[in-house]
Amino acid sequence: MANQTSENQETIKKIKDLIKDEKVAMLTTLTPEGKLMSRPMRTQEVEMDMDKEEIWFITEKDTEKYRDIERNSAVNLAYAGNSYVSISGSAEFVQDEDKKKDYWNKILGRLLNTSPDDPNVVLVKVTPEIAEYWESGVNVKTVKEFVKKMTSSKSLDDSNDLKDTVHFNENTR
Repeated sequence: MANQTSENQETIKKIKDLIKDEKVAMLTTLTPEGKLMSRPMRTQEVEMDMDKEEIWFITEKDTEKYRDIERNSAVNLAYAGNSYVSISGSAEFVQDEDKKKDYWNKILGRLLNTSPDDPNVVLVKVTPEIAEYWESGVNVKTVKEFVKKMTSSKSLDDSNDLKDTVHFNENTR
């Protein structure tokens, strides 16, 4: 059990490292018609410590994504850059004036055409539940994994060092 806890913490750290420099995530919500809708969102903060995992965004209340999350808090975040990370979790709205001001910048003000004091501006906190990542790029590690697949009877997923999955809410801490 201790080994599983250690592996889980290593995977969570790996996911944080992969997304910490990615500024934009695609936030996917579920529409009232049951359709998936993805929108780019600027990541404000990624907290993945021993006691909490949270990813923060800013939006406005008079948007479809706000209404989608109000109806169904299940969301997915997709990050693509040097690697790919998919995080499923739940979103909630938070009114924290100090945190809004900490996250605020001139670009956000121009994009939303408002200020952090606007009551229409709200924080979105996503609590991850499960995540997967895939490391990309043609490098020695990638080539090694594909050679292993070509010369083995095992599938790539059986021992793939290029991807991993972590369940955040399991009691394996």
